Amino acid sequence: MPQSLPDALRGYLQYLVVERGLAPNTVESYRRDLHRYASLLASRGKTQLGEVTAADVAEFLASLREGDDEHAVLAVSSAARAVIAVRGLHAFAVEQGLAALDPARDVPPPSPPRRLPKAITLTEVERLLAASGPAPDTDGAAAGVDPRLLRDRALLEFLYGTGARISEATGLDIDELQLDPADPVVRLIGKGGKHRLVPVGSYAARALEAYLVRARPALAAVRGSPAVFLNARGGRLTRQGAWGVLHAAAARAGLPDVSPHTLRHSFATHMLDGGADIRVVQELLGHASVTTTQVYTLITVDRLREVYASSHPRALG
Repeated sequence: MPQSLPDALRGYLQYLVVERGLAPNTVESYRRDLHRYASLLASRGKTQLGEVTAADVAEFLASLREGDDEHAVLAVSSAARAVIAVRGLHAFAVEQGLAALDPARDVPPPSPPRRLPKAITLTEVERLLAASGPAPDTDGAAAGVDPRLLRDRALLEFLYGTGARISEATGLDIDELQLDPADPVVRLIGKGGKHRLVPVGSYAARALEAYLVRARPALAAVRGSPAVFLNARGGRLTRQGAWGVLHAAAARAGLPDVSPHTLRHSFATHMLDGGADIRVVQELLGHASVTTTQVYTLITVDRLREVYASSHPRALG
């Protein structure tokens, strides 16, 4: 006997409550999505499971993203939830023997837009660095400043100056850092144990020299460690500790949305903005594929659009 859509819908929702044990709010969201789906099919004269085709499911997805007189356009996440509910209904119907075919199987839910990495401007980077500790060339660096402040400045200068991950910075040992004035470089150990050599900019090199000469010995005296960045007890600074350093400096600089990867993202974005080849940036970041690095080019394109719109006399009418 053909199964009606309303009956199948009721059976599926009951299954979600009784056998799957989904939260009431989740079931209610599925209920709304499926009633909208059933209404759309009914408006086309389709009230039986066996009458539904893959085209019907695809058109339902399109209606979610386009909206109509009765429904606003749904965000990608909400549309994806509705399609997941529909796919669940049809899979349930086949499993229970209520339908022979699953018309929703080949209609995937929409993918969320790719999130762009968070980057801050050069001015904001400079504010953040200034809030982390004294600059290495100031008299304060030699006049009894808390060693942790010199460490904090060196850490954040290093993260922005090399594009290193926080885990790479906290895992860095002294013998992997070569601060030769003519060619300062660092050997970073990235994901999968892969090594890469990265130049160290002059600002970061000076901050590191100030820390290594004037602050690290006092921290290392508590307990010997090969780590470059030490905590107050002389042990290796942890990732959580490094995040605390960044968080505190960001709060002082008035930059509440800074995350552990912000300086790495800013490094990549500013390099590309400055004309660096994307494959060079890929190597510096330690990305296995240039595709991973390409997400940063989306940021620079947005910046180009902003500059064009504000600069060209006939960009806007």
